[in-house]
Amino acid sequence: MDSHPPAPQGGDAEPIAPRPPEAAPDTAPQRPLDLLGTAAVGFGMGTADLVPGFSGGTVALITGIYPRLIANVRQGARTLSLLLRGQLRAAGTAFAAIEWGFVVSLLLGILAAIFSLATLLRGLLHHHPVPMSALFLGLIAGATVLAWQELRRPSGTHLLVVLGVGALTFVVLGLRSGPVADPTLAHFLVAGMIGVCAMILPGISGSFLLLMLGMYTNVIDAVSERDLGVIAVVGTGCVAGLASFATLLNWLLQRWHDLVLAALVGLMVGSVRVLWPWPSGVDGVGDTRLGAPVATEVPTALALGLTALVIVLVVGMLGKRVAERT
Repeated sequence: MDSHPPAPQGGDAEPIAPRPPEAAPDTAPQRPLDLLGTAAVGFGMGTADLVPGFSGGTVALITGIYPRLIANVRQGARTLSLLLRGQLRAAGTAFAAIEWGFVVSLLLGILAAIFSLATLLRGLLHHHPVPMSALFLGLIAGATVLAWQELRRPSGTHLLVVLGVGALTFVVLGLRSGPVADPTLAHFLVAGMIGVCAMILPGISGSFLLLMLGMYTNVIDAVSERDLGVIAVVGTGCVAGLASFATLLNWLLQRWHDLVLAALVGLMVGSVRVLWPWPSGVDGVGDTRLGAPVATEVPTALALGLTALVIVLVVGMLGKRVAERT
């Protein structure tokens, strides 16, 4: 049954949006302890989006908040759409229907992770590029397995999609030489718009998308150096990306869930070119120029990669058990 009230007779005004059904008021986090738990999940999401290989959307999925997150993102996009069309009364009602306690707690956790961990990651990427690339590669491998397991009815067609998208991604990534040098504000805006998709798509990392764009190091540097102008531009891109893509991505997942996820798995498979620990160039993590392994570094890289793979698989397994019990 349609939960939206009918539009007023004799006009073209859009129906006023009630609270999304996926975000029922009786299950909304309201007590301080619940809000603190939501902030902790946000911290996990922010950490995941900083590290290529894991996704904030995946964290939301395995902790059970994904339907509520999507519902509130869609409600926010709806509010903005109504506002831009001058339907102020409807926009105000839609705005009030957003679960602000949940949204603010989650956002504070995400921002806390980003600002507290960006400097640490920047130093590790600069001083230890091979171990970090191997670690990220292991995370990508684990996330690939988890994303494939989310397919409801996997088939040979989905495997072909994975292989096709993976091969295409591998080739396309080789067309660029490495990270973007001297990016403009437009680069940061687009990076924010595309990178934020990882918050609403389980299985793909926002940092991985930034690596594909050649903007990962640039964004990490801006956050680490507290460049508020650039951070504001990236934030604007995130808001625009959520408003533009949330409804579309939700629509695609509802109608072609398995095909969309198979394509995402293919993206991650093709990303091995970005995370190969021994590029022939000098740009470190994110350089797509492939080189030969350094024999003395192989044992450490292999150990880190396998450790990251196991950790992701264990976390994913535990998350599924928790979700099944709730």
